[in-house]
Amino acid sequence: MDISFPKLIDSTLKLNDRVGLLTFCRDDVRNALTGTALVEDIVAAVEWANSSADISVLILTGEGKAFSSGGNIKEMKERTGIFEGSAVEVQDKYRRGIQSMALALHRAELPIIAAVNGPAIGAGFNLACLCDVRFGSTSAMLGETFLNLGIVPGAGGAWFLQRTVGYQRACELAFTGRLLRADEALELGIFLDVVAPGELLHRVRSFALQIAAKPPQALRLTKRLMKAAQRMDVPDLLDLTASFQALAHETREHAEALDAFLNQMNAGKKD
Repeated sequence: MDISFPKLIDSTLKLNDRVGLLTFCRDDVRNALTGTALVEDIVAAVEWANSSADISVLILTGEGKAFSSGGNIKEMKERTGIFEGSAVEVQDKYRRGIQSMALALHRAELPIIAAVNGPAIGAGFNLACLCDVRFGSTSAMLGETFLNLGIVPGAGGAWFLQRTVGYQRACELAFTGRLLRADEALELGIFLDVVAPGELLHRVRSFALQIAAKPPQALRLTKRLMKAAQRMDVPDLLDLTASFQALAHETREHAEALDAFLNQMNAGKKD
């Protein structure tokens, strides 16, 4: 079956066994999110994944030494690219640029996994926090480093980081701008697991395949419900849950899952 992938500029997208792998291919600038087309590629890949029935999980990773260095410091210093123009113009470039990435990932209707192969700094760290699950290599390093440069978290870090590590720890990381090594990120719950660099994609893909094996429609409803729970009060969430559950009960995949479960139970009794 032919699958029409989105047109990407600085990334590659592969799909195997319902697991997509989006790889950032700008190692020359440590996969910076400004001054490249990576933001546009991420937005395009997520929008494609939302509308495609062929994919259940999307993995994000970087080619080369870094996951993403965030903003391009040279452009920031020279006030070029996204940083060029008046305050009103720069604000608009943020909204239409790097913040569009944050909104796209926040609206993702399927699980997104970050395979953090190396440093994820500033907006690169925020990008990792935008994902549902994060795995790191032992060479990964993280930092909410905006304040070190006299700026504020620009890609949604103030919202996403505290929902990853809690308010107090998010404040500590944002106010100090210090760097975290992979082992501390694992201890803080930022990473689900940390493995050697050569084992990272194998570990992440193994985890992703477990998810991709689940009923795809129910999986997407579950992802939407998890995101809705971040912003809804309990009564409203329960109403939405009842609606989603009613939808799930009417699907063919639910009936097939019930049959498979009952057949397995009956086979176990015979044994």
